[in-house]
Amino acid sequence: MTTDLYALLDGGRRLPLVEDFYTIQGEGYHAGKPAYFIRLGGCDVGCRWCDAKFTWNAKLYPPTPIEEIVERAASLPAQAIVITGGEPTLYPLEPLTTALKAKGLEIFIETSGTNPLSGEIDWVCLSPKRQQPPLPEMLSRADELKVIIETEADIAWAEENAHNVSATCRLYLQPEWSRYQQIIPVLVEYAKAHPQWNISIQNHKFMHIP
Repeated sequence: MTTDLYALLDGGRRLPLVEDFYTIQGEGYHAGKPAYFIRLGGCDVGCRWCDAKFTWNAKLYPPTPIEEIVERAASLPAQAIVITGGEPTLYPLEPLTTALKAKGLEIFIETSGTNPLSGEIDWVCLSPKRQQPPLPEMLSRADELKVIIETEADIAWAEENAHNVSATCRLYLQPEWSRYQQIIPVLVEYAKAHPQWNISIQNHKFMHIP
């Protein structure tokens, strides 16, 4: 995040909002749960298979006052908020999470773990990337470890991270979408042999929803 952009964010009272919308969580532990998504722009990891590359350049998304975001989130039946990106931990999230908690909302975050966590977060879904590994503090904070598997070799990366999370952290292997047909049989057999792992699939893509 550039100094100029940081100044425009006013300490987190404005954020580079890409989109916010009400949908069904499609992945991981909370799959199937109605949730309000807040997607922020900017990413410091840049996976080649990312399905949200349009979020990477934070400068494309003018800083939005958090009051506008919170008002929309609180107006809907959802009791769960998912802060995602991009990489949402690039920004100070205390003002946003404080305002959301004041409305009685539960807050989840999806992160690669490359930056320290800020704000009051109820559930951390950590999705570590090999090209820019997560901070040790984020591994210990993770409630859910969700590793994207593009090739069978990625399973070793998943296991490496699993050794460093807490004993209560839920473990998920998720096939990379463009490789789903090729990799899902491998993951099924691996999970059957290693039942500490669960399989996460992108249910929202099968449901054709955001």
